[in-house]
Amino acid sequence: MSDLAAVIMAAGLGKRMRSATPKHLHPLLGRRMVDWVVEAARPLGADPLVVVASPDTRELFEGVEVAVQERPLGTGDAVASARGLLEGRSRDVLVLSGDTPLLTADLLAELLAAHRRAAAAATVLTAAPADLLRYGRILRNERGELQAIVEAADATPEQLEIREVNTSIYVFDGERLWPALERLTPANAQGELYLTDAIRHLVEDGEHVAVHRAQDPDECEGVNTRIELAAAGAVLRRRINERHMLAGVTIVDPDSTLIEPTVELEPDTTIGPFTSLAGRTRVETGAHLVSHVVAVDAVVGPRVSVGPFCYLRPGTVLAAGAKAGTFVEIKNAHIGEGAKVPHLSYIGDAEIGAASNIGAGAITANFPHQPGRPKGRTTIGRDVRTGIHNSFMAPVTIGDGSWIAAGTVVTDDVPPESLAGFPPRQVTKEGYVREQRD
Repeated sequence: MSDLAAVIMAAGLGKRMRSATPKHLHPLLGRRMVDWVVEAARPLGADPLVVVASPDTRELFEGVEVAVQERPLGTGDAVASARGLLEGRSRDVLVLSGDTPLLTADLLAELLAAHRRAAAAATVLTAAPADLLRYGRILRNERGELQAIVEAADATPEQLEIREVNTSIYVFDGERLWPALERLTPANAQGELYLTDAIRHLVEDGEHVAVHRAQDPDECEGVNTRIELAAAGAVLRRRINERHMLAGVTIVDPDSTLIEPTVELEPDTTIGPFTSLAGRTRVETGAHLVSHVVAVDAVVGPRVSVGPFCYLRPGTVLAAGAKAGTFVEIKNAHIGEGAKVPHLSYIGDAEIGAASNIGAGAITANFPHQPGRPKGRTTIGRDVRTGIHNSFMAPVTIGDGSWIAAGTVVTDDVPPESLAGFPPRQVTKEGYVREQRD
């Protein structure tokens, strides 16, 4: 038996999102909303870690155990749906809501510690948010102990004035949880089985139910609309950016910079305004992303300059001292040490050797000019100088030290230290346009 299990309720549809996508699966800074909750629970070592899903979403989760809530009959029914995966497997059960992406592992650790210090049958996480409208209220007795939790829809006007609210986050003693759930009945305005009634039953039975109040109510905020989704995204962006800046990264304008949680930034990198870094992107020491840079699953080496207005797609590797400049797009390509792609180029499925310079308007065409042949790669060696408006019809190799004339479509391999190209010279037909009008 483990010390802790966790169950995350994520079976609801979230009708206020006005979306065919279930609320908990909406993307938020590179993860689905529920994934943020999963990642907050992981550091606590919960085993098992269970997500309660709907029948339509049960196949959409990896790295967790999945329980199915066949019909949306309330929070009590959601947790009861996971009984077969949880009962008898842990000392305590952490119950989380899948629509609280701002939760942190630190807050959950505080909640668990408070629960164990109190030797409680259950512990309720509470908060005092600015907007109280939709939250259940915490009712206390004359001694300040928890008496009950009343849902907002069932609360009296006097109870709605209470500022301490239920966050729908709990820790239960594993042995006491299931008997309390068995006693639930749908005696409420919604006709649902409320997990809060399990808390009430424990109190009525004389069990000790503790309360732990979150210092920052934003960490417990639930998301029900796209407005709230955007607000949560802003908080997460700020947290990530602040973490990087405290670790030695310069972010020129944090408000316009989006960095997903899986991105790695080394100290003494500079991230310019309007930059978006996603996936497994890594930016190494001394690199400078000037502005308006988008990078997805890319590696930016030390002392590299990127942008402005540059798109680094998956598989891009920029070696030390390289440059990817203005209006450049790079995909699945390795740009060698000190090599430069300064402007107005598309480099895809390519190898660019060290110290080479790619002229403006370069295109590597990964589909060859011969029909029926598979996608190929362009290989450009070391110290190569390409001209403006060059196209490379893959597969093709340019040898070390070669030059390519302006306007050339390269279809054949070029030996090292060669000059290739020589497209037709300009032909001027004087008066041609006038003659066509006459």
